[in-house]
Amino acid sequence: MSIEVKICGINAPAALAAAVEGGADYVGFVFYPPSPRAVTPAAAAALAAAAPARLRKVALVVDADDALLQEILDAAPIDLLQLHGSESVERVAAVRARFGVPVMKVLRVAGAGDVAAAAAYEPVADRLLFDAKPPRDMTGALPGGNALAFDWQLLAGRTWALPWMLSGGLNADNVAEALRVSGARAVDVSSGVEDRPGVKNPDKIRAFIAAAKRFSRAAGTDR
Repeated sequence: MSIEVKICGINAPAALAAAVEGGADYVGFVFYPPSPRAVTPAAAAALAAAAPARLRKVALVVDADDALLQEILDAAPIDLLQLHGSESVERVAAVRARFGVPVMKVLRVAGAGDVAAAAAYEPVADRLLFDAKPPRDMTGALPGGNALAFDWQLLAGRTWALPWMLSGGLNADNVAEALRVSGARAVDVSSGVEDRPGVKNPDKIRAFIAAAKRFSRAAGTDR
């Protein structure tokens, strides 16, 4: 299976166009107001309207209530809900059951215990995503998109019943190594394709996708 690529934090037509042209598999829209990448449901709908049907649209939310989730799903053609907060197993199950949309639960990782916590979500989610956990003393830290990586060896050789993505501190220069070490078959990037927080660089988007797909071809995973 070819390496899948998700470009997260899409908030401008040029960024979306670069993701499409580069061959991204997913684009993510952030519905978390403190983030510099945040969009409204209406803005996401306008962007999604310009995307081809093959490109899967992801809604990133952080401990969102049902009202916000319904507003997003009513406005935009979302294929996957990315729960990037402290959602419990019970909350993930409830969201999936109520809205009938596939759910990806994010696990923020600093050590082996954080990786082990993913097992509890396997019966209630459709996908997993492993991102770096920001240090407690990090000023202005967001739930994700902090340009931080974690030890990819923590994922090496691990298997789950669900497909999973790797995120955190990735860019065009290190994504091949991250894929090699972790064994991931899907990667997610946001800050690594930006000039500054919230401002995507189309050339960096295309370069990141190309680097991931190049690794896929070299490793023979695109067969």
